[in-house]
Amino acid sequence: MYLSRIAPVLLILALFTACGSAPEQQQAEQAEPKTTAVETKKKTILFFGNSLTAGYGIDQEDAFPALTQDRIDSLGLDYRVINGGLSGETTAGGLSRLDWFLEDEPEIFVLELGGNDGLRGILPAESKRNLIGIIDKVRAKYPNTKIILAGMQIPPNMGQEYTEEFKSIYPEVAAEKNVTLIPFLLENVGGIPELNLPDGIHPTEEGHKIVFETIWPYIELLIK
Repeated sequence: MYLSRIAPVLLILALFTACGSAPEQQQAEQAEPKTTAVETKKKTILFFGNSLTAGYGIDQEDAFPALTQDRIDSLGLDYRVINGGLSGETTAGGLSRLDWFLEDEPEIFVLELGGNDGLRGILPAESKRNLIGIIDKVRAKYPNTKIILAGMQIPPNMGQEYTEEFKSIYPEVAAEKNVTLIPFLLENVGGIPELNLPDGIHPTEEGHKIVFETIWPYIELLIK
């Protein structure tokens, strides 16, 4: 008799408990993906340059920015690489299009521009001014971004004096703006026929592997 009286009460309580816990469980399930998304957001490495960065003449997956992503992935690091290379780009062009790439904060900004300036005979002082302008613009918006400047050299087609003056702008900019300098991006690649395409300017896939090995130690020092 006693059991028959309490049985309906227990049933009602069980139903009430089940109905009350379902919304809470649903809310927890909905909230969990949002928390995970925040925790797994990757930092950005932005390569901002010309055809060298873009991987002219080869598949983009074989260019040094993509090789950087491959190394990062193999190490299990939470970084994504953005290839901001544009064939034919000058320092002036880079300065004018930079805002498009600064919607999100880059953790590391690799600046690879100036080669086309040198090949076109643009005054080194102008190229230097544009490089400084790019660095200043990045720092004005994102003061904590780490900046790497990739040094460039050109053949002596414009005369030895111009060639030396052009070469000197990179260490000068790096010193004035206190950024990390890669002395020469194409170290052990530039001027070596078998590591460059028939144009003698753009690296082959093998050349890009060497370029990657040149830049990686500088990036490795800055990633966490």
